[in-house]
Amino acid sequence: MNFPFYWETPFKLLLCFPDLVDELEKQAADPTHECFMRAKSLLAEIEKHPEIRDGITDISQIYENKDLLSRMLETVFPPALTRNEIKAISIPYTGLIFNHTERFRQILRNAGENFDIIIRDFDEHQFYIMNCCLILNEFYGTHLDFSKPLFYDIPTAEGIIKHYRILYNADFLDILPTEKSLALTPEDIDHLMDNYDDIALWKEKFPKESFLLKGYTIMSLFDATIENAVSIFKEKLLGLTSSSLHLRTESILRSIFRLPELEVGLCIYDDEEETFSTDAFGRQAKSFLVQSGVDRKAKEMLNKQAYHHLLEKKTYFAVSKISDFLAANPDSILSKYLYEQKYQSFILAPMVKNRRLFGVLELVSKNAKELNSINANKLDVVMPFLTDSIERVVAEFQNQVEAIIQDHYTTIHRSVYWKFRAVAKKLIYHNQSGISRQADEILFPDVYPLYGQVDIKGSSDVRNLSVQNDLKHQLASLLTLLENINGAHDFVRETERVKQLLAELDLPIMAGTEQYIQNYIDTRIHPQLKQVNEGELSVMVNNYLDETMTENGSFRRNVRMYEDSIRLINEKLAALLDQRQSEAQLIFPHYYERFKTDGVEHNLYIGRSISPTHVFDHRHLQALRLWQIRVLCEMERLHHRLKPSLPFPLDVTTLIMVSGSTIAIRFRMDEKRFDVDGSYNARFEIVKKRIDKARILNSTERITETGKITIVYSNRAEEIEYLGYIRILQEENLLTTEIENLQVEDLQGVSGLKALRVKLVS
Repeated sequence: MNFPFYWETPFKLLLCFPDLVDELEKQAADPTHECFMRAKSLLAEIEKHPEIRDGITDISQIYENKDLLSRMLETVFPPALTRNEIKAISIPYTGLIFNHTERFRQILRNAGENFDIIIRDFDEHQFYIMNCCLILNEFYGTHLDFSKPLFYDIPTAEGIIKHYRILYNADFLDILPTEKSLALTPEDIDHLMDNYDDIALWKEKFPKESFLLKGYTIMSLFDATIENAVSIFKEKLLGLTSSSLHLRTESILRSIFRLPELEVGLCIYDDEEETFSTDAFGRQAKSFLVQSGVDRKAKEMLNKQAYHHLLEKKTYFAVSKISDFLAANPDSILSKYLYEQKYQSFILAPMVKNRRLFGVLELVSKNAKELNSINANKLDVVMPFLTDSIERVVAEFQNQVEAIIQDHYTTIHRSVYWKFRAVAKKLIYHNQSGISRQADEILFPDVYPLYGQVDIKGSSDVRNLSVQNDLKHQLASLLTLLENINGAHDFVRETERVKQLLAELDLPIMAGTEQYIQNYIDTRIHPQLKQVNEGELSVMVNNYLDETMTENGSFRRNVRMYEDSIRLINEKLAALLDQRQSEAQLIFPHYYERFKTDGVEHNLYIGRSISPTHVFDHRHLQALRLWQIRVLCEMERLHHRLKPSLPFPLDVTTLIMVSGSTIAIRFRMDEKRFDVDGSYNARFEIVKKRIDKARILNSTERITETGKITIVYSNRAEEIEYLGYIRILQEENLLTTEIENLQVEDLQGVSGLKALRVKLVS
């Protein structure tokens, strides 16, 4: 047998037309029948080709009898309907299709010679089990509903994908067992019904060619492009993200409008600012109305007519010929912008939910009259689904924004969130009761502060050196470029000035030097260079300008290395500190905040007012102080391991400041952060800002030193307590036995501070 099955099947196929032959014999037996002569003639031909009566077993026999089969089938394929109906003879789910109507043939011709007609989303597994289900329903009385809509996706000559629903009329098919068929028990059938995915089991119970499929099927197609496109659109919108919106809508809308060159864009509307932008949920959307990254006021971008339709009536706005519309509305920025992009017709569709405008769907065409107010109504079938999805994506994006704010920016730490909730509930209660009042202040009195930092040593000096080296490299390259093009352009003054600037960079860089030199290059030299357009000189200028790019240009290489080093150090150290914070909260719930600057700083505040439902005593403070020193030691050791891989091998210093007294912290609504409350408590903040630059009394040496942890304190009791912590960490092999007792120089308004400095085990 040689039939074009795509995959293996339990059927042996015998293509035959017994009902047609029987009908012909009845007509030929009745001389009065109107088709008597036609029937006699066809039967005479059939006698010469017994395979038509007995059964066609090879596809070549179909081609050999193509004309005869076509004339036999005229009763079910009326010639008068051949240009209207999309029909053919087929065996279900297979590639065996012949005797197409003329309309069907034309559809396939338009699709191209290389087009292979295949059922959408249909595979070998489904094919085999569908065939088996036919057998079960026919012979074992089951009522398995395996049917699902089947479609062919066929392109037109213009490249538009059209969707055709497939219907099979299987009234002329018979299924008969062969000698290879197996008898199935009820248990076998139950087992099959519970094991759809076990293809080996199905093939075991229904071996290849175990049943005979005899007869033929009439396959009919009908154009379900719009309905199917909407269905596909709804399905794809379930997984809609801002990045996939454009591609998913454009292909669908091209099918619905039957315009292969239709282009689709989207702009988002901010109803608070009354602006349109391309900022779609954190990504840049493709828009034909708004330039990327540029927000446009609605009243500025839209003329009165467009504004009335989109924002007031919230209905479609269509222009079928932009050139004519622009002539009548010369002040229309919208039409002018589209006309400059060579577009000639457009439709703007507002995405509206509960009277709120989320954005505008843009359909544009470079052909006049292709888009108009009439076919704009085709959008009715998709806009509700698109708008629902846009609303969902907007809500999800807002949730993500809130999550990021909570995670990265807000100071409302979970340890104090209860206080904010209580104040908010109280405010809502008063407002609902008609009592107008402001939210209560949020204050936490009598808390112990713990401050620590891992500071990047000499970061300002390293940055200055990086800037200096980058400027030298840029000026040297610029000097070479100017000398090369001086023959064709007058850059003599600029050449001399660049030489002077290079000489200045041999001296230590001063404050403002970077800005001055860069401003001179950007405003005086670059505009002139961009006027150079002669062959090789233009190439040299462009090569130079490429190196000025902040992201990858060589003129920012050292600064990038410095910034990457700072970033890597901060990220690694902050991640470790945040990770270890979870165990610190188990000691006693406390307020924690962390800052990344040139290093990582942190504040901890612990006390009963932070967590009034817990019993607080001094042992919790001691445990947290020990935790703090241990974690700072770990952060130092982490940096020691990280340092060899840094673009710049920067060093760090570590410091802790001890406070034996409690303070109060207050949430400042204007800054949305906690700060110390009261002038007395402010002393702690003043010391924090100055202590890391402090020196040893009567010395030029800083109290902080690479490879050592420095603990600043005020009195003997604090010294004894922290010496105890140091001994514990020495036993844990985190600190060495070398302990230095230092006197700290007097700071402005603060004197008498002392420090312990201990070397870390490397």
